[in-house]
Amino acid sequence: MIVVTGATGQLGQLVISQLLARGVPPAAIVAAVRKPAKASALAAQGITVREADYTRPDTLGPAFAGAERVLLISSSEVGQRLPQHRAVIDAARAAGVAQLVYTSILRADSSPLGLAQEHRETEALIAASGLPHALLRNGWYTENYLASVPAARQHGVFIGAAGEGRIASATRADYAAAAAAVLTQPIAAKRVLELAGDTAYTLSELVVELNRQTGASVRYQDLPQKDFAAALEGAGLPPAFAGLLADSDAGAAQGALFDGSGTLGALIGRPTTPLAEALQQALAV
Repeated sequence: MIVVTGATGQLGQLVISQLLARGVPPAAIVAAVRKPAKASALAAQGITVREADYTRPDTLGPAFAGAERVLLISSSEVGQRLPQHRAVIDAARAAGVAQLVYTSILRADSSPLGLAQEHRETEALIAASGLPHALLRNGWYTENYLASVPAARQHGVFIGAAGEGRIASATRADYAAAAAAVLTQPIAAKRVLELAGDTAYTLSELVVELNRQTGASVRYQDLPQKDFAAALEGAGLPPAFAGLLADSDAGAAQGALFDGSGTLGALIGRPTTPLAEALQQALAV
């Protein structure tokens, strides 16, 4: 039995689709979700749905009952992740799961990104738990940048603070395929996988591709980190989230979002989704 936490989230749904595509029977998959009522589509496929709220540890034990493997998709609540992840790890250990798989961040042990701190601390908790585990150190999602495309087209400018830093991003579907691959491979005591796109680009190159596909004349404007954060706040983002994005761009300028190992493509058995293809799909939507 494979338990996928956060199963109604964007990544969780894709992981379940990939597990099914790999031949895992629906009856062998548990969708662990905060609100089971929102998982009716999964239940209709024959997948078991169980309540699992990271903030309510009493729900986690029953959710993991009988599980061989648990995929811990990192919480979206930045700043609150560590106690939530600790609750999941403790419940997985108590349930006697054979493997815990965790979605971490690229080079979590050395990354300059502010986002990396909670991932480092979670990885330490997993190591201390004694559970056989796999750390999926996911790089940047291409969708993180593509979300800015509509505003860039409207205003004629794509803003950022990544300089000429090269970004080896991949799509959520690529990372979901990696999680499904690990969850269906033989269990190892410890695996650490640095996962990123096969190819990399700068934000200037992203804008060039955007203009090529749309015929627009968007320009890339690189800003100091502080000014980028202020611009994001001015666009309506909460200050903490704006600061997080600006910090990530500044990290990209230092190479924090680049990896040339090719591990992700090798793991999923195909090239990762190129930027041009991901952009084309986003524009079509």
